[in-house]
Amino acid sequence: MEAALRPANPANQSIGNSAAAASTAAAVRTSAVKPADPDSRVVTPNAPAPTSVPLQRGIRWNANTQGNVARAQQALDYLERVASQLEALKADLSAKITGRADPARQIEARSQQLGNLLEARRKQSGGGVDAQLDFSDGQPAQTRFRIRGFDMAALQSGGQQTYAFSVGSNGGPQLTATIEPGMTPEEIAARLDRTLSPVKVRVSLDKDQQLVFSAPEAEWVGMKDAIAISGRGRVDTVEEPASLAPEQWNIGNPDALRQSLREVLQALARVRRAQDAASSALSAAMADTAQQAIPEVELQAIAGDFAATAASHDYQSLLAITSALVGVSRDRVQALLGLR
Repeated sequence: MEAALRPANPANQSIGNSAAAASTAAAVRTSAVKPADPDSRVVTPNAPAPTSVPLQRGIRWNANTQGNVARAQQALDYLERVASQLEALKADLSAKITGRADPARQIEARSQQLGNLLEARRKQSGGGVDAQLDFSDGQPAQTRFRIRGFDMAALQSGGQQTYAFSVGSNGGPQLTATIEPGMTPEEIAARLDRTLSPVKVRVSLDKDQQLVFSAPEAEWVGMKDAIAISGRGRVDTVEEPASLAPEQWNIGNPDALRQSLREVLQALARVRRAQDAASSALSAAMADTAQQAIPEVELQAIAGDFAATAASHDYQSLLAITSALVGVSRDRVQALLGLR
């Protein structure tokens, strides 16, 4: 039986797993609006046995839009849990500093819980929140790093220099950038960014006008020890530390308590900004889907196909269902339901 849900055209894919998830979501909505008749489940002796029904219909869905929606929704859920932990820690630290209470054990327990949540960031945030608790619209979380000895002072101190870069264990493509005398830090960062962007390495400046490099978190492991620059060979990279490290907090004296409270407040501000960015990204993605609105009658038809096939008990029907549902998760179904 043909169970694959094929794309209508390359620009607007029809993805089998997504269509199956959408069918499941449509079936959930259908059953919520119109309860099933209990009598409809009774099979009389003369009733014909159910026959297999192929999954004939699919939903054309933009894969990028779906990925952006899922990433933003998971990021929002994760950031809300981080914000909740930070708010509780803020209250406990403030109470201990002012002497209103002595929740030392509670602070330790909450710090441990927050630490566990931060360790699970990559998995639980959908790959959209980085180690600095920032959310970037339209792209996965990035790892920020610096290259030892390759700093602004070294680049501006000499004459014209041409640098060739390679990224990757096999040497990667040779990418060259020429740094000329008199270039400003912004011009240098922009030129390096243009040079390295084809290998997914981006370059920017920090608040001190120093170079900061970034690469997709998912690819960083295979990249961090495989960056070479002409005349230097393999270079040493240093990752930017996480913005929050509760395991390093010391609550044994007032000064340490106040420092921990400052870190909590700064982290809360970053989380709120990330929540705003994720909310804006989700709203934009949902606005895009409004232009791809699926008629309710089509959703009902898809749900009917799915329910009819699921009601059959022969091998071919079960094969069609299980093949279409490979990779469909609870998060995907919830993301699709959220679009409505």
